[in-house]
Amino acid sequence: MSTSMSAPMSTQATTPLSDGPTTDGDAIIALDSASLSLASADGMVDILRGISLRINAGETVGVLGPSGAGKTSLLMIMAGLENLTGGSIHLAGRNVTSMGEDALAALRRDKVGIVFQAFRLIPSMTALQNVAVPLELAGRSDAGELAAKALDSVGLGHRKTHLPDQMSGGEQQRVAIARAIAPRPKILLADEPTGNLDSGTSEKVISTLFEATAAAGAALVLVTHDSGLAEQCRRVLTIEDGQIVEDRASAHHAA
Repeated sequence: MSTSMSAPMSTQATTPLSDGPTTDGDAIIALDSASLSLASADGMVDILRGISLRINAGETVGVLGPSGAGKTSLLMIMAGLENLTGGSIHLAGRNVTSMGEDALAALRRDKVGIVFQAFRLIPSMTALQNVAVPLELAGRSDAGELAAKALDSVGLGHRKTHLPDQMSGGEQQRVAIARAIAPRPKILLADEPTGNLDSGTSEKVISTLFEATAAAGAALVLVTHDSGLAEQCRRVLTIEDGQIVEDRASAHHAA
């Protein structure tokens, strides 16, 4: 996976993807009655309750909802970082509902990029090295070249040799975006990517994220508390109590 920080990286992530069931149509993400329940001191808690959803290649989707509604959990199952307790999920044409961890790691490496609110850069590595890591894990001989191009694309070609603590918060988040897009994933997932940034920096980061998504031809799922940010996507989902209560075209794109 493009650890953007994409998911926790594994040295076993070089396992090739095997053939398997695929979905029909254009959906790059497909959930059918997807449910997630987690154990707590008071018993099982239903986090996601029978969500059915289709997101097509190239689509941008904002996800809104109050804290605890299930937004981040939805993103986690789309990243293959949480296993469903009911229903099914297909990612990039593959049924990942009961896929093993090695195969999931390979799928994330090749098909999914994630940008978290916390940048999750490796502090001892330069910007170029941070972006190159998932490419090197994938065995790409051109990892350095691809990483350099990704940094150029987010306007950080002049920061390749800088360590994270030598960059601003906005620059670090753009490095994280570069790391996510460098493998040209089919799916980009962003969890409150501007939550730690001021408004001016946030605008630059979001512009970079949308431009990178379009250049990669990826589907973008953006979890946010900011309704204005969600409206920049073409589609807006609202989640409450683990269920999708609204799924509509954004006001920005409806006309």
